[in-house]
Order: sequence, then structure tokens, then C-alpha cells
Amino acid sequence: MIKIVQAVYQTRLEIKLRFSDGSFGVMDFSEMLSHKTSLTLALEDGVFFQRFFIELGALCWPNGLEFSAGSLYKRLEESGKLVKPAA
Repeated sequence: MIKIVQAVYQTRLEIKLRFSDGSFGVMDFSEMLSHKTSLTLALEDGVFFQRFFIELGALCWPNGLEFSAGSLYKRLEESGKLVKPAA
């Protein structure tokens, strides 16, 4: 099972993610956060957005919002933004 092993804040709504298979990519959360829900509204605050952490391989925020490594990996892969290690 793929896990997030490192997450580094980049810009306003972007986080660089490194996965357990050595691949990485910069995830832009603006599209996901355009769906205004009680959990995503808090992330509009730039300071709160930067309070993310990794728990059990998932990307999480203190308000309970979390994204699985698998879903973020798939989004990066489908958008052509996932960089895989050389074979």
C-alpha cells in the first residue's frame, strides 16, 4: 500500500508530496477546495492550510480533513505531475 512519507508546503495551495515508492509530485489543492464543505472551508485560511501533517501515511489537517495517499497519488499520476524514480 502506498503511503505519504513527506509533505512540504510550496505555495498558497500547493504541497510537495513524497510517496513510499520514491515517487513525488506537487499537489495543487485549489480544485479540491473549490468544493466548499465544512471541512474544506478552513483551508482557505493560509495559516491553517499549512498546519497539515501525515498520519498513517495520509495527509491530514487538525479539523479532521484527510486525503489518502492512494487518492493523491492517482490524481498526480492522471495529471502527469507524478515523478517516478528511475528503474
